[in-house]
Amino acid sequence: MDELLKRISVNPKVMLGKPVIHGTRLTVEFILGVLAQGDTIENILAEYPDLVKEDIQACLLFASRSLQDVDFMPLSVEG
Repeated sequence: MDELLKRISVNPKVMLGKPVIHGTRLTVEFILGVLAQGDTIENILAEYPDLVKEDIQACLLFASRSLQDVDFMPLSVEG
């Protein structure tokens, strides 16, 4: 799994320091947003032929690891 994370890089000189797929200017945030809108991994790979499936998996893993130690407070109480 840690091998996947090597596909993500953070450089203050690239995309204002946002995490990107290494060697690209595609941010993790962008890829997650595209997936959240219902696009498929296959469509993303077709649109960006330099990417591979592991790049997308790395974005998902990065996001998952980023949230591991975060505590959330509810914005509203349902009930």
